[in-house]
Amino acid sequence: MKRSGDSEGEKRRKKRKLLQELGDQKIPFLGPSDQGFQKLWDSSYSGLVLRRSCSLPAELHCRVQGALLTLRKKGCLLRDLVRVRDRDVFTSVSRALLGEPGHTYSYLDTRLFAIPWHSEDAENKGQNCCDADLRAACKALWELNTFFCSDVSELKEGDRLTQCAKAKTATPVEAKVSEEAETESRNSEDSKNSEGGESESRQSEEGDTESKHSEEWDVESKHSEEGCSGSKREGQWETGSRHSSEEGESSRSKEGGLEGTCPTWAPKSVPPIEVPVAHLKHSLSGYHIEDKEEEQVGCSEPSPPQVCTASANFNVTLLNYMDPASMSQLKEEPYYGMGKMAVGWHHDENLISRSPVAVYSYSCHDDKGGSSEGGGGGDKASWRIGLKVAWDIHTPGLTLPLESGDCYYLRDDLNSTHQHCVLAGDAPRFSSTHRVAECSTGTLTYIQSRCREALSNLHTDPETGSHSLVTLRPATLQHCEEIHNEVEFEWLRQYWFQGQRYTRFCSWWSKPMDELEKDWKLMETMTMLFLAKVEEEGQSGDGRRDMAETLLAALIDRHQQRQTWRDRCHSSLAQTLPPEEAPVDRPFWGVDDPDMPLPFDLADIINRVESLLWRM
Repeated sequence: MKRSGDSEGEKRRKKRKLLQELGDQKIPFLGPSDQGFQKLWDSSYSGLVLRRSCSLPAELHCRVQGALLTLRKKGCLLRDLVRVRDRDVFTSVSRALLGEPGHTYSYLDTRLFAIPWHSEDAENKGQNCCDADLRAACKALWELNTFFCSDVSELKEGDRLTQCAKAKTATPVEAKVSEEAETESRNSEDSKNSEGGESESRQSEEGDTESKHSEEWDVESKHSEEGCSGSKREGQWETGSRHSSEEGESSRSKEGGLEGTCPTWAPKSVPPIEVPVAHLKHSLSGYHIEDKEEEQVGCSEPSPPQVCTASANFNVTLLNYMDPASMSQLKEEPYYGMGKMAVGWHHDENLISRSPVAVYSYSCHDDKGGSSEGGGGGDKASWRIGLKVAWDIHTPGLTLPLESGDCYYLRDDLNSTHQHCVLAGDAPRFSSTHRVAECSTGTLTYIQSRCREALSNLHTDPETGSHSLVTLRPATLQHCEEIHNEVEFEWLRQYWFQGQRYTRFCSWWSKPMDELEKDWKLMETMTMLFLAKVEEEGQSGDGRRDMAETLLAALIDRHQQRQTWRDRCHSSLAQTLPPEEAPVDRPFWGVDDPDMPLPFDLADIINRVESLLWRM
């Protein structure tokens, strides 16, 4: 899809002008030990809520963390090969999508196909589509999703939720997870290549290297599914000197919470404050410094925007994993000086309007088996979340350290009015980001209904099995060809490009995609019948011309997209992947394939229709 609003060139011009105005200066940001931190949170980031790890049941922690380690051990977390400005790049994080059966999630010309929750009451109960360990892992994340659905809905404006009875200590179940983490970490070095680590340098070559402020320094700056949050004890935030360095933030993150308590924090109501950027020569309020979305994420046909008005029914979670040690380099946060960024500034996209986002953060053990709890021992840096107000350079940013097991929520319109980034710690980190994805055109049920719409214009003789078109109205024919292209390029080719990678873990999508391909083949037959009618002599002039123009537009689009997908499947980056993860160029068939009514390469047919139009 094309972007709305400013052109890419205009946006780059504005960004360059903004950075020139800023020069070497940085916009202020506040961390937990800075004076006015709580006040800033309350006034400018009130949609942010942190639930400390000790306020969740220990058994839930154990199941969720064990599930994340299981998914990684099985190789389910993979780097996506996405499209940015007509170039393929690997994501910096490894990820997988879990969710309601038949749901998908789209970003950067990439559709992710959800591994089902495998909950007991799910529609896929009884299906033997994966092994018992994977089913148990998926179910554990469904339990976390259920907890989030209930917990987010119970929050009210200004709530500060119940505190724990005692400070967090290691429990037997957590010790069990730690043991699993230690075992897993021993193999982390061996697994880097399987996650595409070999291609990190290729990603850098694909990126824009004009300056450290480049829009393209991180593919995740456009679309990433991390949240933003964090917190420490309130008394700490209201006292202490300002330390803007990454080391200062890391040391602050190691300080403990209130003795004997473990609160869940939400903002309080206080008068708004504004802290301007000092010494700016000109007002820059007319410029937006965010790394704005490159494309509108979604499916092939946009629907009217939906607004979340009821309880939060999270339908998918995007799991992310990153080990900073496996990254060739991490870029510095350019506007505030917050430190190294694992994920750049972004909004979470393709969500129901004003729906919340809930994130579970788990920092696992390092290669030596040391605990990363609370940011790690010694001089280990914790993971942090950065937050800023969009279209605003006067309000300071916020950085919030996260302990392993902390959860945070983005409520109300925070995700649309603010941006967030993820600042790297030293230990490997998982996040499970739960959201209400806008799936009106992104479910299996949806695309199956679209197939029925198209095939309703195909008549099959019950005796001979021969096919014919029900109506030749140009509007109907155009609608059928649009569905034809949607099935091929938004579903089949997306699935075979990288969705099929998950078949070796879970076969849930195998049968539906086979059925979808059968429907698509019938649509190929419909296009053949359409072509025959256009080329048939004796058709009325105006009606025949309308049909030919409709068919030509569909064929040109199809031909061009097929070539693009062929190029992507055979790109140099795609060739670096192991066979089980490599893109598959499917559907593809040879010139003389008797099972296919039309050739794969449509150039000759396009020339025939163009010549026909010239003669009319």
